[in-house]
Amino acid sequence: MTSSFEHHTYPARLSDAERDRALRELREGAALGRLSHDTFVRRMELALAARRSDELAALTADLHTEGRWSRIVFGSVAAVSGFTVRLRGAWQRERLPKLQLPPPGSPYPLRIGRDPANGLRLSHETVSRVHAELSLQGGMWVLRDLGSTNGTSVNGRRVVGAAVVQDGDQVGFGRMSFRLSTG
Repeated sequence: MTSSFEHHTYPARLSDAERDRALRELREGAALGRLSHDTFVRRMELALAARRSDELAALTADLHTEGRWSRIVFGSVAAVSGFTVRLRGAWQRERLPKLQLPPPGSPYPLRIGRDPANGLRLSHETVSRVHAELSLQGGMWVLRDLGSTNGTSVNGRRVVGAAVVQDGDQVGFGRMSFRLSTG
């Protein structure tokens, strides 16, 4: 028999907030490259099976989290860095030669490539003979890559198949780049 002063002390059940905090720290650690994929998966499994707070603490002990000021400083640096990348892109885009879009009433697409039969002939070694095609479809300009060797891009992203373009977009054919213009 036990007296009223003796009671069994079972560890308190983990709260969902504690488990969520540990899982968030593990995800952030993996995203920042502090954990390999296998270690991340194993620790996630252990976190979901943990019964005590000290088990969770052991899983995240080597994942030093940044303090408030570190987050502010690193966040500010990231914001400034992102701004400079956008600024550099805007500066380069404005300096590109203009490629004027054909008049909207044109019944045929504009073919682009090295071949003299194309509507726009680009004599550059990275441009394919028949590289790309620009056409008006449903009131939108569509740029289609025609199986070029060195690719077609819109705003720095490679076109796979076709992409909708508009005035001001940066388009690339091989290593030649232009800024689309309506006038």
